Amino acid sequence: MKQALIIIDIQEAFFLDSQQNLWNSEAIIKNINASITWARRNEVPVIFIQHTDADDVDFALGQPGWELYHGLLRQAEDQVIQKTTWDAFYQTELAAYLQAHHIDQLLFAGAQTEFCLDTTIPSAFSHGYHHNILIEDAHSTLDSNVLAAPQIIRHHESIWHNRFVRIQSIGGFQHAD
Repeated sequence: MKQALIIIDIQEAFFLDSQQNLWNSEAIIKNINASITWARRNEVPVIFIQHTDADDVDFALGQPGWELYHGLLRQAEDQVIQKTTWDAFYQTELAAYLQAHHIDQLLFAGAQTEFCLDTTIPSAFSHGYHHNILIEDAHSTLDSNVLAAPQIIRHHESIWHNRFVRIQSIGGFQHAD
């Protein structure tokens, strides 16, 4: 299967204010960067999804929080796709890019678990991508008023696993080379 690594919304806004940092952010970035390194070694395209929202100062085009996180191992040839909703497929060029490159399996990482990942992962399935992988410990969120971030993550993983994605550790990828 031809794969693409899709990294959703890992943007500066989640790192500028210590009160709004992604849960377990250092480990998440380490695992995302390990995924990027694996993808490059295996000639898997890396696609960064960048949330853009004119009504949210943190994610408004050109604002400091809107920028992709500086600690990502991003290269000039990586595809960057901007989105204006939680779904990375909705009114973006993602589907066309995947079709043009004959991609049939998506590897997911990013933020926020219960928003943009929870919208994009089922959407990918609805777009015909039925063999996707969520990279374990490479996605995160913030605490909500109801649940702590680890609870949100576990809850969503339990819903997605073996339905919309298979959850796999980055170590499993690294040993499969």
